[in-house]
Parts: sequence; structure tokens; C-alpha cells
Amino acid sequence: MLTVHRLAVGAAAGTAVLALAATGCGSSGNSSRTEKPSATTTAPAKPTPAAPAGATLSAAKVDKVGTVVTDSKGYVLYRFDQDTAKPSRSNCLAACAAIWPPAPAPATGALDLKGIDKALVGSVTRPDGTRQLTLAGWPLYRYAKDDEPREAYGQGAGGTWFAITPSGAKATSDTGGGTTSGGSDTHGGTTNGGTTTGGDTGGADAGNGSGY
Repeated sequence: MLTVHRLAVGAAAGTAVLALAATGCGSSGNSSRTEKPSATTTAPAKPTPAAPAGATLSAAKVDKVGTVVTDSKGYVLYRFDQDTAKPSRSNCLAACAAIWPPAPAPATGALDLKGIDKALVGSVTRPDGTRQLTLAGWPLYRYAKDDEPREAYGQGAGGTWFAITPSGAKATSDTGGGTTSGGSDTHGGTTNGGTTTGGDTGGADAGNGSGY
């Protein structure tokens, strides 16, 4: 069973007010970004980063997806429709996690938040014992084919992967020059166990221990 933890927040993050983003396994056939080929479970995978002593989550403007959550190195974070937010649970395991590496929760030290509401941030323990960051209850991921900061080639992958906004909602294509969020829930693709869930979670996940 997955267990959820609270995270320490640095003093500089005390007044931060925006929210974060999440991800999973499956093809990226419906991605709105087509410059790079979609990932498959046989694609070369980047290693999952070790849990840092401290980490940063930031709200950042990204081309074509609007304002989304990025990690300490500026990489876009994603959420996965086949995960659950209440309770927080990751259903992206094994080969899926090689394509969509989980965002590690800090082992020690503070989590620095920039434009993210601290009440929305938490962590969940994965089956392998590692801790993964969550936003509004949604587990957060990187995408292995995002080679540079502020790339979002995983957006819309398989109709189940979306860049996560600072509120925890799914990002949508930014066609009007402004920040967009939400979007209709679409399902598809396969993963390792779990059931498909839809809908965006607003606010902290009461009952799963997320928040500070």
C-alpha cells in the first residue's frame, strides 16, 4: 500500500501562491508537440534521478502549454490520468516509469516553492519504497524525451499525460497567448494496474496527507 508524507518547506516558499503538475506510460500519438517521435516502452530511458537534499518546484510559462510546473532544473512536470489523487497513487510502474520518471521528493532539507501553493504539495511512497512528489494529490513525473528545460513534448501523450498547472489541473494547448488549464478528461493507453480516473482535484487532498 502507498503511504503519503508531508514535506518540509523552506522559509522562502512561505508566501508562494500558485500550484504544480503530473505524468505516466503510454504512447504520445495525440501529443500537440510533434517535433520529436513519441516514446514507447522500448525507447532508451533516462535514469530516475536520486532524491535530492533539497528541491524546487516553480510555476513557469512554457510555449504552447501555458503556465505549468517545472522542477529544480526547469523541466516540465506531468500528471497521469490513470493515477489517482484521492488517495494519491501512482499506477506508472516498471517500463512506464522508465519513460516517465517519477519526480523524487527531497530526502532531507526544504522544498522551495516558487508560485506554488504549499498546501497542495505532498509526497507518496511508491511500491519500491521511493518517495514521489505530488501536487493536489497527483503524483508528478518527468518525460524522458524532454531533453531541455521548458520542453513539453509529453503534453497529450496517449490522451492520458498532461503537463500539470500550479493548481494541479491538466494543461491544455495555449492557443490564445494566455495561461490555460483544465481541459476535458480523456482516457486510453495501458499501465501497470490501477483503474482509470478522471477529473481535476481542486485544493489540497484532504485525507492523503498532502500539504504542509
